[in-house]
Amino acid sequence: MTALPIRGPVRIIGIDPGLRRTGWGVIEADGNRLIYVACGSVEPSGDLPLSSRLLAIHEGLASVLSAHKPVEAAVEQTFVNKDGVATLKLGQARGVAMLAPAMFGISVAEYAPNQVKKTVVGAGHADKNQIAMMLKILLPKAEPPSADAADALAIAITHAHHRQSAALRLKVAGL
Repeated sequence: MTALPIRGPVRIIGIDPGLRRTGWGVIEADGNRLIYVACGSVEPSGDLPLSSRLLAIHEGLASVLSAHKPVEAAVEQTFVNKDGVATLKLGQARGVAMLAPAMFGISVAEYAPNQVKKTVVGAGHADKNQIAMMLKILLPKAEPPSADAADALAIAITHAHHRQSAALRLKVAGL
């Protein structure tokens, strides 16, 4: 997997992993210009066993990847909370969120939640309302149906702003 050149419009998918709802958002970045493409979420039934929910997330993301054909992907990093079991399960959903684009040959960048907030809002501890307000400014045509879809768009925006340094890190790592 190699990152594509920085010039020209680049289609990016942002993914906000979760077992109940995995948000996704697709944008195009053309220099500093951001263009909204689509967003939504994959929502497996909560009464399914864990393995079936993970499969549903994978199939849903694979469908989105096939339909929108992004060339780069970004996923939010998992933060560790007090409940170790919940963190582990979220990590499994995150693994699926990273696997799906990788299976399409798409490079996957990772961003910490505070980095996403700082990039989009300007403050690392911004709340969901502040993110939603900035999305209306940065992507006026976007109307995310859920907070997870809005977060995924914010992750895609973050990658659009940091992709040059992400591509350099991949090059240095020899990937």
